[in-house]
Amino acid sequence: MIDRASIEELKSRVDIVDIVSHYIELKMSGVNYKANCPFHAEKTPSFVVSPDKQIFNCFGCGKGGDAIAFVKEYERLEYPEAIEKIAEIINFPLKYVEGRDRSVDSYKILNQVQRWYRERLSDSRDVNQYLKSRGLEQKSIDEFGVGYSGSSYELLDFLKRNLISMEEAKDVGVLSNRDGKFYARLTNRVTFPIHSHSGKLVGFGGRALRADNPAKYINSPQTKLFNKSKILYGYHLAKSRIYREGKIIVSEGYLDVILLHQAGFKNSVATLGTALTKEHIPLLRKGEPEVILAYDGDRAGIEAGFKASMLLSTSGIDGRVVLFPDGKDPADMVSDGDIDGLRDILNGGVALIRFTMESIINSYDLSNPFKKEKAFNEIKSYLSKLSEIVREESIPLASSLLGISKDIFYPKNRRGDRGEDEPRRVVIETNKCTDLGVLNILKTLIENPKMVDILDGVDRNYLFSGYRDIYDAIMEGELENPKVIKLIRDRCYMPLSCEELQRMVCNLLVVKYGTIKRKILHKRDIPYGDKEYIMRKITTDIIPNLKRGKILDNQLPIDVKVS
Repeated sequence: MIDRASIEELKSRVDIVDIVSHYIELKMSGVNYKANCPFHAEKTPSFVVSPDKQIFNCFGCGKGGDAIAFVKEYERLEYPEAIEKIAEIINFPLKYVEGRDRSVDSYKILNQVQRWYRERLSDSRDVNQYLKSRGLEQKSIDEFGVGYSGSSYELLDFLKRNLISMEEAKDVGVLSNRDGKFYARLTNRVTFPIHSHSGKLVGFGGRALRADNPAKYINSPQTKLFNKSKILYGYHLAKSRIYREGKIIVSEGYLDVILLHQAGFKNSVATLGTALTKEHIPLLRKGEPEVILAYDGDRAGIEAGFKASMLLSTSGIDGRVVLFPDGKDPADMVSDGDIDGLRDILNGGVALIRFTMESIINSYDLSNPFKKEKAFNEIKSYLSKLSEIVREESIPLASSLLGISKDIFYPKNRRGDRGEDEPRRVVIETNKCTDLGVLNILKTLIENPKMVDILDGVDRNYLFSGYRDIYDAIMEGELENPKVIKLIRDRCYMPLSCEELQRMVCNLLVVKYGTIKRKILHKRDIPYGDKEYIMRKITTDIIPNLKRGKILDNQLPIDVKVS
């Protein structure tokens, strides 16, 4: 761990203006600096940095703190990682307590090798021409630190000259050992430095320059610093845009990522020669972005899209699958200058759940009822792994794709599939309707009894709770009833127009369903699945329709009895 005294010395040397300026452009405003807040979208700057107080504060979103707090929030880092990032920015040598020295040495070795790869690239005209032929601009080459590995003996000679232990170089994945002899893992390859999400160099990828090389791509082996199943290439450069846009594009290779960034799609990353795994999920959840899987449209790409879409959707992650047609990939389209076409493709695609179900169904012949049943069972198994609400919303799509009734997906004892059995009766005590609204409705019915038709389907016991005797008297034409006469003479209540009556009834029903929604959570006699369905029905269907003036009552899948 980092030595506490070293942290305090770092804090004393940090200037928050320098740190924040490393990430965003600041403009002088009096004694302070201002900028558009990097943590939320805004047009008028409300983000202020105070050099006197050494703090930042956004008056729009409320975020604030010192330089460490800014780096933690901007980079999505833990406290120690933020300290190390600031030390890197200001070139401050941190001190560590015992147990971390070897890791620090490992990072130093990797960074020294990276500098050597970069130097080798600058000396190699052929490799630079190759990169330019693939459409890479010099700015992109520099931003991603692309290099060239050269021969094995050249790297070994470099390590010896810099007094770097061969065994330690092997431990960080730069060298391998066979029959007691060390040799470079990457030789005569374009190199791509691989960073952790916090920006630390942890390994390398290498692309062969010869087309006949059986191993087109090679990555560093797993080490104490590098696990390819947890890392997404380019994430450290993409994360700020990912958080800002709420989207992350996952492609298949290094060049795809670099060229996508070059074309302006700076929220792009790639897996490292492997499919998406559960170990990638925590990283993909950061900021809760929509995940766009940008894969080749060949059989391998479709299969990878299927596995990834199933993994993501069953992990509760939203997104789309985008397949590139005609054997092209993102790198090809950027290299060809077809940015508009690329943008159109990335804006399209198929939702993860639909893609998963379509992939399952496409593997069966639905004209054969036995195969159709197998497809149904596999779809049902997949749906069971989704959250209850997402599963409920996905059943209509599944039934449509399979060409079967959605009722087949529900167990027989579930609501809505009870056959001829009586609906479940649930007693929920609701608040009495507003007296003013009810009495206005009753006075309206006295003057125009035909307007009672507006109340068709409405629970009269609820609507006229406390005034049912007056309502019954009006409906039976007993206008001499003392209570009816009293209401006729009371000028506090006025008859309503047809439109006003409808709006009043809707408002009273909103109160009713709001009460049901609040109280149903505490009902122990309702199965969880029914309870979730009723809550969603009220929230997304009944109340919105009532607020639009459409009278809906008795619309629940169970019989709610008001008392």
